Amino acid sequence: MSRTSAPNTTTATDTPTAQTGRQTTADLAFLSRAMKAPALLDAAERLAERARTESWTHLEYLVACLQREVSARDSHGGEQRIRAAHFPSVKTIEEIDASHLRGMTRQQLAHLGTLDFITARENVVFLGPPVINGA
Repeated sequence: MSRTSAPNTTTATDTPTAQTGRQTTADLAFLSRAMKAPALLDAAERLAERARTESWTHLEYLVACLQREVSARDSHGGEQRIRAAHFPSVKTIEEIDASHLRGMTRQQLAHLGTLDFITARENVVFLGPPVINGA
């Protein structure tokens, strides 16, 4: 993908530093969009100010920016995978009306929420339509 940018021109009121700052901001916006890293763009300015006041090295600043992006991706990753799965509906354990479940108590259902069955390599199967509170 190629990119062209406007020539670096200044007016009588612009200082070279102000123009460079605007170009850097525009470059950061373009690059974060190209990398699909919106959290990086959101955090860069705030972290840059903090880095100046706390005298961070360039590498410390870069690590902090990338940590914000990774953290944002981790928190949104599950949501994206659920959307990508195209489930007809999404139900959580909290939404299940345990009074409609035969042979299972609310405590047993809550225990499933801890996901201990995964580490124990056990299967859990629910059959039938989900029953939601108030539905």
